Amino acid sequence: MLDKNGIAKRIAKEVKDGYYVNLGIGIPTLVANFVRDDISVEFQSENGVLGMGPFPFEGDEDPDIINAGKQTITTLPGASFFDSATSFAMIRGKHVHLTILGAMEVSENGDIANWKIPGKMVKGMGGAMDLVASAENIIVAMMHTNREGESKLLKRCTLPLTGVGCVKKIVTNLAVLEVTVHGFKLLERAPGVSVEEIVKATEGKLLVEGEIPEMMI
Repeated sequence: MLDKNGIAKRIAKEVKDGYYVNLGIGIPTLVANFVRDDISVEFQSENGVLGMGPFPFEGDEDPDIINAGKQTITTLPGASFFDSATSFAMIRGKHVHLTILGAMEVSENGDIANWKIPGKMVKGMGGAMDLVASAENIIVAMMHTNREGESKLLKRCTLPLTGVGCVKKIVTNLAVLEVTVHGFKLLERAPGVSVEEIVKATEGKLLVEGEIPEMMI
């Protein structure tokens, strides 16, 4: 079973040379820590940063340089800062190759709910709906189940939707899954996790074909 850093490390393998990548709040922000040194990647944050690096070491933080989740970040040589209008022009103009988001729920047809739990106060929707409406490649980083052990990979989302049929791939603490027209397709299992455990933890339709390899992270 993976922890949050393990999920981010596995997702980092999906990042290719020359990509522009938007990192959402939560687990996705960790991905920048694990990208290979031999490839060139530009990480974008919707609050107006292009060229984010890994998180700073303790004592090196600059409170004026933050990501969309208000966490202090580092920037790489050539990084730029701009207003929200420019940031969302990049996003809506489909200039981002990959979007990595957290989620509270994902349905078997690729719907995502990641911004609101009814009855709980939220600061706002943020840029989530723009991201899912504009991105052609969306990977979700999330825990497979909630604190009660209930599946977060569902037949249908129960929370207010952020986007419909937009998620392509999901990496959880248990597995890597692809969203297909027939449901979730199991691609890889986390180290030490059995297929049976993944089946038990998945409410939505799960396709298991052949021998499922263990993740290489």
